[in-house]
Amino acid sequence: MEPHRLSRQDARRIAVRAQLLDADRPALVAEVVDELTVLNIDPTEAIAPSEDHILWSRLGGGYEHAQLQESVETDRTVFEYDGMYRAIADLPLYRALMRRPLRYQKPADWLAANDRFRGDVLALLRERGPLRTGEIPDTAQQPWGSTGWTNDRNVTILLELLVRLGEVAIVGRTGRERRWDLAERWYPADLPEVPDAEVDARRDERRLQSLGIARAKQTAVPLERMDVGAAGEPAVVDGVAGLWRVDPVGLDDLARPFEGRTALLSPFDRLVFDRARAMALFGFEYALEMYKPAAKRRWGYFALPILQGDALIGKLDAKADRRAGVLRVFRVHADGDWTSETAEAVRAEIGALAEWLGLEIDESEAAAER
Repeated sequence: MEPHRLSRQDARRIAVRAQLLDADRPALVAEVVDELTVLNIDPTEAIAPSEDHILWSRLGGGYEHAQLQESVETDRTVFEYDGMYRAIADLPLYRALMRRPLRYQKPADWLAANDRFRGDVLALLRERGPLRTGEIPDTAQQPWGSTGWTNDRNVTILLELLVRLGEVAIVGRTGRERRWDLAERWYPADLPEVPDAEVDARRDERRLQSLGIARAKQTAVPLERMDVGAAGEPAVVDGVAGLWRVDPVGLDDLARPFEGRTALLSPFDRLVFDRARAMALFGFEYALEMYKPAAKRRWGYFALPILQGDALIGKLDAKADRRAGVLRVFRVHADGDWTSETAEAVRAEIGALAEWLGLEIDESEAAAER
């Protein structure tokens, strides 16, 4: 079929609506996770853990972390897999992935060398689960070798591999520590099976639904892809090179009036996580600078992208100082000129963030760049 021709504004509005960042807020954690398909888990608390920040930016000030816990541990509408929270409705897709052999030879060889360790852990979970990581003894015959932080973390590595193979499930967290149990005891037993041949195409469709518009092929990003293969329909975006794939639902929604809002996004938010896509569609240059020396940072240690309507308009350099009880606002970086109404909307959203965090705003070091 002939590609749809979209303005950049139309493309941005499709993306913003798909990510639940327009004025029509969702009501439930399960709804957000189902629509976004993935919810990044990251413990960095310069502001808040990313899973909580992403949910707050959709649900608003009434969101509490206990709602996410309830969705995972009580309602079981959300499950954790491979560093992300995901909708239980998508579990059949991941069960199909779990049937595939491990991708790399090193973990496969390590598992084979630790067959008794594997049996010990599964037997312990069957008898006493769910258990926290620290409650599971390390009986590895061969330690996991690595030059990084995973070196000799045998229990964690084993459990993560068994989750990948569908034998163990993450059933909740105590603080940041994960709790584990047998997958057969935790995952619903009545979910349909997805043939292996259909899995990749169906995951592409789900990914496109959550993004609205995406490349068929794109440079890989950590944890979860952001390209969508042949899903959706072809499109070109005015002023942007190359073909895109667009969700038909997003196209239909262009017939409705668009009403946006102001949002302070997590650096791990899917709207901005693919930096090349953010530049192509929004003209938004961004990098997470927490790993850079302070002198080389342009926008700050953990700068929050600022969304206004269908545009990404700047970055907020701030830090939650919980010991002092304040949200320290160091700088507001404006990309281009802001109207007084825009500046006031951003200021109101900073206030909403501070209120949600239970902190007072400290602007003593702030200097707005406009």
